[in-house]
Formats: sequence, structure tokens, C-alpha cells
Amino acid sequence: ANAASGMAVDDECKLKFLELKAKRNYRFIVFKIQEQQVVVEKVGSPQETYEDFTAALPADECRYAVFDFDFTTDENCQKSKIFFIAWSPDTSRVRSKMVYASSKDRFKRELDGIQVELQATDPSEMSFDIIKARAI
Repeated sequence: ANAASGMAVDDECKLKFLELKAKRNYRFIVFKIQEQQVVVEKVGSPQETYEDFTAALPADECRYAVFDFDFTTDENCQKSKIFFIAWSPDTSRVRSKMVYASSKDRFKRELDGIQVELQATDPSEMSFDIIKARAI
């Protein structure tokens, strides 16, 4: 674990992320910090939608999440981008926000292959339209 944040990353986080990236086994992964380490809280099957993903995030607690966004470009090419979302709602506890903020970069470095990063403090900041605009 890194001395600065004292945060360990559970191996399952990396394994699930690799499966999402390489095999497309999951649509999304939600991670939470629990007892000084980042763990997998929830995974979404490939059939799940962006709405399912946003519904999986707690309204008043911080989380990290990865979402595999499929889209079609104006040239009609199928593409996908892997988003890293730092979810830090205004209503979450200050201490929690600080812990998530201070550990974010280190955790993100463990997940090789993230293409777009997004910070959101309320659902409007990570609406489908914003995701789509950031992907293209």
C-alpha cells in the first residue's frame, strides 16, 4: 500500500477490470473503500445499461466506478471507451470525500486502460449526454 494514502487495492479490482477490458464480461464495476482498501462492490453484466449503472451508485456515498461505453461514431464505426468515474456526491461525508479524493490517482494507476476520467458530485454531472460527448 502507498504510504501517502495508506490505501491497498484488492486483487479482485484488477482482475475484474482486466476481464471488462479484455473479455467485455462486464458493463460496469463499482468499487468502494472498505477498511483501508479498495474492493469490488458490484459488477454489471454486459446487458445492463447506463441507467442500471447510475442506479448502482449510492446517492450519498462516494464510490469509484468503471463503465464500458459502446457508441457509434458519425462515420458509423462501433467503438467503446472505458470511463473511470469518481463519484463524490455533495451529500456524502467530508471525511469520505477526502479519502476518496486522496486515493483516486493511485487507484486509477492500478487500472491500466482507462480512456476517459470523469468527476461527478451529482447525477447531472455524469448524464448519458455528458458521457457520450466525452467519448467522441
